[in-house]
Amino acid sequence: MKIDRLLTMTMMLINRKKVKAQEFAEFFNVSVRTIYRDIDTLSNAGIPVISYQGANGGIGLLEGYRIDKQILTEEEITSISIALKSILTSHEDLSAKAVLEKLEGLAEKKGQQAFDYLFVDDSPWGQNARLKEKVTLLKNAITTTICVRFSYSSSEGNVTFRSIEPHTLIQKGRIWYVYGYCLLRNTFRLFKLARIKDLEMCNTSFIRKEVNNDELPWDKAWYAPSKVVTLRMAFHPDYRLKIEELFGLDSIEANQSIVKIEIPEDEWLYGFILSFADKVEVLEPAHIREKIQQKVRHIIDVYEKTIKPI
Repeated sequence: MKIDRLLTMTMMLINRKKVKAQEFAEFFNVSVRTIYRDIDTLSNAGIPVISYQGANGGIGLLEGYRIDKQILTEEEITSISIALKSILTSHEDLSAKAVLEKLEGLAEKKGQQAFDYLFVDDSPWGQNARLKEKVTLLKNAITTTICVRFSYSSSEGNVTFRSIEPHTLIQKGRIWYVYGYCLLRNTFRLFKLARIKDLEMCNTSFIRKEVNNDELPWDKAWYAPSKVVTLRMAFHPDYRLKIEELFGLDSIEANQSIVKIEIPEDEWLYGFILSFADKVEVLEPAHIREKIQQKVRHIIDVYEKTIKPI
């Protein structure tokens, strides 16, 4: 909307001494002519806009001009700005960038310094560009209600081709998922973005189905009674602090180095248990204990094979 663009432009001018018309045009994806019309609108509304000529010229505001910021306190502005900066580390969001510009324009200089005290970076180490592209594409598909398709590899290594109606992007424990209606299974499914390949938008739109995200429907599916097992594991005393951090004090049996948890059983769980190496031992249920033994034997077989010289 034009009113949002005008407000964002004003905040950008407050934050910076000068902004070139071309920079505004690229930021809002409009023509330079539209930007100059917007500048005229701001001037007519009483905003003291100044044009600087020359190679280093641009558009600015009369020095000292500020907008009334009584709607938010400095602490509130800082908190919201930190949250928005965190969001922008994981995917491109022009709306979030625009809001951030508005908020920083409302802050005093000392409030702007507070933005540097805390920075939450949700992106993986190494700046995973592919993940950022997936999140951005899926966000666009969700907001425009366009189906997406991709190839998906399950935890067992089985590859299927899916088309889904994407409803919700989820970040849980530093891992990104998309929750959507799967047209292959005719039900809602949760897909891990790391297992998605060849993601693209389709030419098919969809009508969004009713989903109450406040109830975390993906958690309900994850913890379905048919999938959950009661897992008891003994752990090395030196590993107690790590176990407490992972599972909480309530999960540790009194006066013992044993943890008891309710958790879904799948390939992820087996890998999770194996990640502890010799620091934990599965006590119950017996079939999971046997499963871990089988996998350990298989690992030994792999490493005992003679490697032929190249």
